[in-house]
Amino acid sequence: MGDLYITSAEKEALKSIDSDELDLAIRECVRSVKPSQLYGFNLESCGLYVSNKLRYFQKSIDSHSRAKSSKKRDETAESMRRAGDDLTHAVQQMQQRMEEEEKDNLLFRIDDNIFLPSHYSDRLEVKLRYQWRKNTTDDWKHGTITFLYTPDLSPDYRFPLPKRKPSASKLAQERQDQLHREWEHLKLLSLHSLRDFFRSGGNGHDVPESYAVITDPYSRSLNNFSAHFWRQSSS
Repeated sequence: MGDLYITSAEKEALKSIDSDELDLAIRECVRSVKPSQLYGFNLESCGLYVSNKLRYFQKSIDSHSRAKSSKKRDETAESMRRAGDDLTHAVQQMQQRMEEEEKDNLLFRIDDNIFLPSHYSDRLEVKLRYQWRKNTTDDWKHGTITFLYTPDLSPDYRFPLPKRKPSASKLAQERQDQLHREWEHLKLLSLHSLRDFFRSGGNGHDVPESYAVITDPYSRSLNNFSAHFWRQSSS
């Protein structure tokens, strides 16, 4: 499963939902204090964001059904209504995201299925493949960009060092774990950076073959702008 786009199964589930019918069903669940009205909407298949909101709504219904005192029932009733609204909005947000992605895919597509490296070196790389075109009648053009990053893994001396020195193998594994987390962060930033570039009307001819990301000047780590390759070229 990729990290940028909604999956085909999630799209199918989202497209099958009429938001007005869902809203009515959620209101009926609140009125009856039963979640059975939602069983036909296949909300569990709409992605993690929606399924989490669904579970929270179901939990709030259960909490309200168990409440005894009037004060507690007032509190749980309000929580149940808010959770229902959150579920409605979550589905609507995912449907809007799906529509936006389908619009994007008319002019650009990014391969977000990126395999994990078997071993991490101190210099991390994320290579993205993409295709783009200026108009829907044009032929697709293809390209790649590699994002480069050498993370600072020096010890954080704000925290005490372990009393017993770890073994060399443990230190090596801890370093690989750190590099893995940094690589995952770099991957997500790279994917969203390239998507935002094309979404804002960027031309694929202006995408460099490689880009060394810019770290935060204070934390010396990645931030939300580190992979914005077009900012540096336009400044």
